[in-house]
Amino acid sequence: MTARKPLASHRRIVIKIGSALLVDRKTGLKSQWLDAICADIAALKMKGIDVLVVSSGAIALGRTVLDLPSGALKLEESQAAAAVGQIALARAWSESLSHDGIVAGQILLTLGDTEERRRYLNARATINQLLKIGAVPIINENDTVATTEIRYGDNDRLAARVATMTSADLLVLLSDIDGLYTAPPHLDPGARFLEAIPAITPEIEAMAGGAASELSRGGMRTKIDAGKIATGAGCAMIIASGKADHPLRAIEEGTRSSWFAPSGTPVTARKTWIAGQLQPAGELFVDEGAENALGGGKSLLPAGVRRIRGHFHRGDTVAIIGVDGREIARGLVSYDADEARQITGRKSGEIEAILGYAGRAAMVHRDDLVMTGPIRRKAKKEDRKEDTAHA
Repeated sequence: MTARKPLASHRRIVIKIGSALLVDRKTGLKSQWLDAICADIAALKMKGIDVLVVSSGAIALGRTVLDLPSGALKLEESQAAAAVGQIALARAWSESLSHDGIVAGQILLTLGDTEERRRYLNARATINQLLKIGAVPIINENDTVATTEIRYGDNDRLAARVATMTSADLLVLLSDIDGLYTAPPHLDPGARFLEAIPAITPEIEAMAGGAASELSRGGMRTKIDAGKIATGAGCAMIIASGKADHPLRAIEEGTRSSWFAPSGTPVTARKTWIAGQLQPAGELFVDEGAENALGGGKSLLPAGVRRIRGHFHRGDTVAIIGVDGREIARGLVSYDADEARQITGRKSGEIEAILGYAGRAAMVHRDDLVMTGPIRRKAKKEDRKEDTAHA
């Protein structure tokens, strides 16, 4: 089993924060706690780590502002509370992060946004751009437009989806429990704490309990579900208590928490998924230079595509066919088939003039591409220089 690593040794961390940590039912937002975790986030960013936050709390904060009675809310009441609470929540994150000169960017998602390929790519591109410019994405479920009943624990699963979407290598779930026990500790005094979980087995799943408080929409069951999503994509996961101030610093200092081992690296696991589970919607036939560029780990540019077969949409899986007529790779295409045909064989700098908008430079980006067969020959030095120039 891979050993647990310090937080500071990770490249990209997704932090999920439960409602009960952020919001007090009587007094509203816990500003002191929020300032403390923002200071923790600033410390991680100072070490060059990308940080994303999946923040619950919009409904909890909104129902406090609106002074709604305790107990279960109707769907329309939850949506109204979310509409009011989301504004206050976003403002609070923005102001608190600004104390350390950090800009916050708000992203509202649904699980559907992370499962439908076109929306997935748009969301991922926006999040990656925020990270590129040094901002901290503050992500929440778009509860105000939910078309089905708002379910418990959506943000646990959503956080795992975000972690896999952004190729994070660590997911931290902060809530009002300090980790996984063999049984719910509030019901079984003999429950044993589990510090390290090498794999999520049926026995581990059976240990999950229910929600711990009114404001927490996710119990241990949804955290285990999140763990299956994250670790299956090569992302480690930590479940820890966030009750005390500076919870991330506390994890780094060795406070008790449960660590779930990843099954592999994020890139490897995701590319295995692309290669093995999605059926190609079309085919891109490439020239020799592009074939060698792909073998060297580069993206597929329009200039290297000779012709296209099939009808596909942006975000669909396509097969990439080499000079010998054999499949050499699969990937998620950046353009609809009609647009792809228009820019086939053209340089990336010509895309805007042809299509009327800038688009993406790559027909298939290397992050969305996996080699599935051998290339015809190794790249020559001059080929590599040419491919670099085209990029």
